[in-house]
Amino acid sequence: MSAQVLPAIGLAELHDPVRVNVTDRDDDREAILACQRGDRAAFDRLVDRHQRAIYRLCYRYVNNHEDASDLAQDSFVKAYKAIGRFRGDSAFSTWLYRIAVNTCLNFRSARRMAQEELSETLADPGAPVVQRMQERELSQQVREAVARLPEKQRATLILKIYHDLTHEEVAGILGSSVGTVKANLFHAVGNLRKMLGASGAGQIGE
Repeated sequence: MSAQVLPAIGLAELHDPVRVNVTDRDDDREAILACQRGDRAAFDRLVDRHQRAIYRLCYRYVNNHEDASDLAQDSFVKAYKAIGRFRGDSAFSTWLYRIAVNTCLNFRSARRMAQEELSETLADPGAPVVQRMQERELSQQVREAVARLPEKQRATLILKIYHDLTHEEVAGILGSSVGTVKANLFHAVGNLRKMLGASGAGQIGE
């Protein structure tokens, strides 16, 4: 893996859907095999393909661009060091998500920090000022409410709602059953509704 840091990712890209298709999985397998043979450039290709998704995952945990970038970088460093032990029992993306989730959980456990309010780059510039302020405030309330969820519920919600993964994919990443994922998601949404009310709960996926 090259020593350069991950390229900067704009906040607007947090809302872009990131899915891994069959071709990407095939390319991942080829890059992994090459990397295990000592080809460092092959891992750079894996970083290029997955960095946005991993950054988005980390950002949802910390709501802070600098910390999310550092956590994404740390996740890829850990993955690079462990790539020799990857045997392909799961998709590379699942394995990488698991590393990133654990990295974020460890970070949150070691450093309980206040949430920073972020500018809403996707707000419609033509919307009335009062409306934009209300939307910004509501989005901040949603982020803060998600941050207060129990860790398992928070992880499940982030992976299922914000990353649009299947129940099976989330279960593989978190090392749990599909039934547990569904239960955690149900309780997470229920807790958010209690904290936010009906209007706020409608903004969860934004």
